[in-house]
Parts: sequence; C-alpha cells; structure tokens
Amino acid sequence: MLETYDGKNAPDAVPLEERVREDRLHASLYTDPDIFHREIERIFHGGWVWVAHESEIPEPGDFKTTEIGLSPIIVTRAKSGRVHVLLNRCRHKAATVCESQRGNTSSFTCPYHAWSYGLDGRLLGIPYEDGYDGLVDKKQLPLHALEVGIYAGLIFASMNPEVEPLDSFLGPARPWIDLFMHQGGGFPVKASGAHAFRFNGNWKIQLENTTDAYHFPFVHRSFIHSVSAEMAKTFTTFVRQEGPHVRALGNGHSVAVFFPENVDIRSDDGRPIPAHFEPLAAELARQFPMDRVRWIIRAIGGVGFNLNLFPNIGLSAAFLRELRPLAVDRTEIRHIALTMDGAPAEVNRLRLRLHEKFQGSGGFGSPDDMEAWERVQRGAGADRDDMWILLNRGLGREKADADGQRHSHVTDETGMREAYAMWRKAMIG
Repeated sequence: MLETYDGKNAPDAVPLEERVREDRLHASLYTDPDIFHREIERIFHGGWVWVAHESEIPEPGDFKTTEIGLSPIIVTRAKSGRVHVLLNRCRHKAATVCESQRGNTSSFTCPYHAWSYGLDGRLLGIPYEDGYDGLVDKKQLPLHALEVGIYAGLIFASMNPEVEPLDSFLGPARPWIDLFMHQGGGFPVKASGAHAFRFNGNWKIQLENTTDAYHFPFVHRSFIHSVSAEMAKTFTTFVRQEGPHVRALGNGHSVAVFFPENVDIRSDDGRPIPAHFEPLAAELARQFPMDRVRWIIRAIGGVGFNLNLFPNIGLSAAFLRELRPLAVDRTEIRHIALTMDGAPAEVNRLRLRLHEKFQGSGGFGSPDDMEAWERVQRGAGADRDDMWILLNRGLGREKADADGQRHSHVTDETGMREAYAMWRKAMIG
C-alpha cells in the first residue's frame, strides 16, 4: 500500500536512504538539487564513466572533449598510442585549455596566459618563466590525469584513483558488449557522428528508458505506423512473447532482449534474406562469401537487444546513447551512429538512414521519447510530496539464475531496479 498524505513524506522529512526502495523511489530524486550534486560527486566522480569510443581518436594527436559529470575533460591519444583522459583545466587560473569538440594536435595551450601542455598532460611551457624562478616546478603541475580503462573499444575514465578495475565493474555485461560489437559485420565498428539534443528532465529518467520495453508500443506508435506491415507486426508483438526478457547484470547494468534470434548476429540460422535486401546481397556476393554477406545484411539493423551500462551509456541495437547530466532538471543526450569501417558505402548508407529515421532530430523515436521524459519531470514536481515513482512491474514474476542474475519479462522493470540498487550503493553505501 502507498502511504496516504500526512506531510511526513515531504522531501526534507524523508531520509535519503528511505527514498529508494525495492519497488519505488521518491519523486524528489528527480527534483532535489542537493541530491543531484551528491550524484555528481558520488556516482560520476566516484566511479567509471564512459567517455569515448576508440574510433573517435584513432591516430596519435587525436583528441575529443567531453564531460564527466559537470567537469570538462579531454580524451587524447598520445604519440605512443596510449589513451589519456585529462581534466580540461589549466593549472594556473583554471581556464579550459581546449574548446574544440575534436581534432588533432601536438599540444594544448591555455588562451589566457599561454601555459602549454602535452597530449599526456605534461606542462611543457610557461611564458616569461623567469617570474616563477624558484616558485614553480613544471613537473609538479601537469593537467590532472584520470584513471583510464578500455574494453572492446569503449573508453571509460574515473576521477577516483581507487576505483575498482574496469573488468570487475563491467562484470557479466562484458559478453553482451562483445555481442554488440559483432554488428561490424566482420569490419571494425566506427563511431560516425551523433545527433545531440537536450531535454528538461533529470538524467535518471533517461537512464531508466534504455531497457524499458513497456513504453515502446505506446510512445513509439508513430514509428510503428511508419514501417511496413510486416515490421510493424514484429514491433507490436514482441512484448507479448515469452523469449524477449530483461536481465539484471549487476553494478547497475542491465540488458533488454527484444529479438532473441538477433542476439548474436554472427550466427546464421538460415532465415532467408529479406526481399528488399536481395539486390544488395547480390552485389556483396561479388566480394564476400555468402555467410559473410548474410552477416553484413543482418548487421545493418544492429543487434536484437539494448544494453545499459551504469551510469551514462547505452549500447542500443545499432547505436550508442550517451547521457550527460547538466542540472537536476536538464540533461543532454547524444545518439552516436555506428558504421562498419571499410564496408561498401551502400551498407553504411542504409545504417545511417535507419539511424536518422528513429534517432535523428526529425526522426520518429527521439522526439517522442523526449516528450515523455519531460512529462515525467513536470509530474514529479507536483505539489503532492507523497506521490512515489513505481518500480514494481514484474517484481512478482522475477526469477534468478544459479549465478544470481535476476530476469523477467521484457516489459518488466528489472533493469530499473538494478540501476537504483547501484544508485543506492554509490550514494548511501
């Protein structure tokens, strides 16, 4: 039973440890600025956060700027080939030393007083250095370097020097990452641009969404109406089937399997090539053996699952979805298109058109998702402070494997409960 309103559930009357329960969370988790700033410190600065894909910085000197929480960073590849993640903050007056989103350089120079730094963060030069005679040791003032971990081309960083090993943090999510990367069709997977947008809502609202299949037939009705009758049937019937499921993977990670037959797209089950792909398959057969052709064709649409990696990256069917918290009620989303590096142009053209159709700013998916997320934020700010956010769907039919992984029907909220269990661990201990 939900509590009746008696004033005792106002945010300042509910201890933080009581605001997240197994089957619900307090709406103040979406609206309380103090909680938001604690999340930045405990979650985004305290653990592993995804920052880039290796294909975004393939050559020595390549860099990308982004953020961890509210802190600006630079992801670089040094001349040695090693990847570094540096705090984008000059050691002199704290100005950012780079404002370009990406590029190639040999060094970074602060525009304020021209202190310059190497790709590994070393302080290379100080103008008019005689003014610091005996006062500054350049070796002691590099750009702050963060912990770096890489798995299957995904680059993670942490501000916490005592963070657990990345392999341990990813845990049972690693085999799913491997399966996701098979969508290169035998070619390397390449990040090929992104659609970015901001919505007026808390970052956790989007975190919940990636492995939430319950909303798909309703929020994405316009997308379903835009595809062929055969595809529309596929998208509307998977929620009523038994094979699709959602699984908790530990440490806040979860996976939602929508189409089990497409979990491992390397595996050829003998299904015929769809009629609309037959001309492309004939062209590909001139260059590749037929088993490779069938793999490439399957890879155009991506894998049959969404993988959520706590706290900020989703490996979603055929693209990466990155979330960036900006404020308690403001979040940026980047949908990163993935292509097959070296594949025939027509293959990647089709992948990009599919990306635009759903993830693009003029597509059928993102605008509808954003509308739903903003409505959640507006409703969470209602005057009644006793109104909890429910996380109880499927709790009664959830099961556990021998290894402890909990799983349930694909429309259930197992993934959300896993994310908030990790939230509670990070925030409260």
